[in-house]
Amino acid sequence: MNPPDVGATVEAEDVVWLRLDTALGPVARREAARLARRVGMSASRVAEVELAVTEAATNLEKHARDGALALRVVTLPDRAAVELLSLDSGPGIQDLRSALVDGVSSSGTLGVGMGAIARSADTFDVYSVPGSGTALLARFWSGRGDDAAVAEPAVAGLTRPISGESVCGDGWSARTEMREGGLVVTAMLCDGLGHGPLAALASERARAAFRANAHRSPEEILRALHLQLKGTRGAAVSVACADFSRGSVESCGVGNINVCVVRGDKRHALLSLPGIVGHQMPKLRTFQGQLDPSSVLVLHTDGLSDRWSPADFPGLFRRRPAVIAGHLLGQAGVRRDDAGIVVARAVAS
Repeated sequence: MNPPDVGATVEAEDVVWLRLDTALGPVARREAARLARRVGMSASRVAEVELAVTEAATNLEKHARDGALALRVVTLPDRAAVELLSLDSGPGIQDLRSALVDGVSSSGTLGVGMGAIARSADTFDVYSVPGSGTALLARFWSGRGDDAAVAEPAVAGLTRPISGESVCGDGWSARTEMREGGLVVTAMLCDGLGHGPLAALASERARAAFRANAHRSPEEILRALHLQLKGTRGAAVSVACADFSRGSVESCGVGNINVCVVRGDKRHALLSLPGIVGHQMPKLRTFQGQLDPSSVLVLHTDGLSDRWSPADFPGLFRRRPAVIAGHLLGQAGVRRDDAGIVVARAVAS
């Protein structure tokens, strides 16, 4: 694994969600090409992205019980990438090792196989449980070169709007930095009240306020967000700061945002207070938890069921943050609400 990119703020990007249907392949190919050109990729690199996305779409169409592709541009201060997440609910891949060999593909697909996707992507990761679902990540950085794969953030998030809406009222932002030689991730997740454009406006303001205050403590950040969200619908918001070098996490939240630390097959919840940021702010309190080197910090809105357990997903929490976020959203997300999740960890496979 390459070292995580630090000293950078990453946040929610517009996500193109493509549900599994008969037109998935051509639509996914067209959207992937549009995004690749937007970040300045060469014609040959655009073609590689198109081929990888088409193979992922074809695999979903041929074999998945239900699934979707998520396409987006991921930006860092010095570069951008096109990211593909392929998520399905089963049946899973029986022999993942064979599936990753170049030229091996399940019957009826293009014959390119996941191995070719892995080879053309700058970042690749996949998680699959036979009988359950699969999450595949492929990230293609612009300006491909020797350093292209270095800028891998230690945190990732994903949002999905409620069925029937084109914008999502959930939003997130996070900052990574080094303090005294160790990685620190400060993450914010916001659930704008209701759905649609007005909920999305609250999340946009929350992200802007976070960017201006990300160097402060979770409680101070939340107070700043409260001031900026006045005049909006308001939101449920949690801010967590994970210091992986010291083995500690601090969380301050108002409203129904789930914050937990996953250690092994257990999750340890950090409480949130009742209220509405921007309207009814309670007396704030910061809650603390412990981290070990393999711990994973997870924040998610009530667009994901809180009944999931790490024991249900053996090996998932050793994967990259984007794979963890995508698989949890795919497995625990509900269609009757906006959904948002943020995942941070110090190391990945």
